[in-house]
Amino acid sequence: MSLEPVYKRVLLKASGEALMGSQGFGIDVAVADRIASDIAEARHMGVEVGVVVGGGNIFRGVAVASKGGDRVTGDHMGMLGTIINALALATSLRKLNIDTVVLSAISMPEICESFSQRATLYHLSMGRVVIFAGGTGNPFFTTDSAAALRAAEMGAQAIFKGTQVDGIYSADPKKYPDATRFDRLTHQEVLERGLAVMDVAAVALARENSIPIIVFSIHEKGGFTEILTGGGLKTIVSDN
Repeated sequence: MSLEPVYKRVLLKASGEALMGSQGFGIDVAVADRIASDIAEARHMGVEVGVVVGGGNIFRGVAVASKGGDRVTGDHMGMLGTIINALALATSLRKLNIDTVVLSAISMPEICESFSQRATLYHLSMGRVVIFAGGTGNPFFTTDSAAALRAAEMGAQAIFKGTQVDGIYSADPKKYPDATRFDRLTHQEVLERGLAVMDVAAVALARENSIPIIVFSIHEKGGFTEILTGGGLKTIVSDN
């Protein structure tokens, strides 16, 4: 394991559920603070970090559609959930004196800045953590797709997908204890096997832009920085 980071610019994708902790809804501030501390460690190592946070702890757009409602409206509600989470994580980072900016795909200037690639690259060059909120700004796209898109736009060298488990398995290891764990896969293998690590559009976009996806447990304190320096438990999805 190297003491130097393997990647200099990365995109961290954290689910909204991760921010819930053991709660059934909302944001566990202690969990947000712990995730922020991991991001802060990465910044102190000189790694440029962009973050996409999901909104499942607040609202899921598909829940509206499943009950006969309008999917577009539901997805817009979900996007607002990601903005709440982004603001919470930004607050946790600022408590650690980490300069942070929230860029939203949905314009709301009274609350945060609007996303553009130019603004993203400027803030990264100034040493700020950039949190991308509002998904892609379009319905029918998940925050996984937003993560792959923003990673490509910011020139990230890898997407770090923080999950509930320590890598990619052939099935849910919590339901199937004998599930096979993978150390390395290609993007195509993930697509062909139908492995539920990220949605198809996100994996395809990462593949087209030659961006590795690194899947790890977001619940392990220090896990993010350990993997950044070449250690830790993870699954690497890469064609190289």
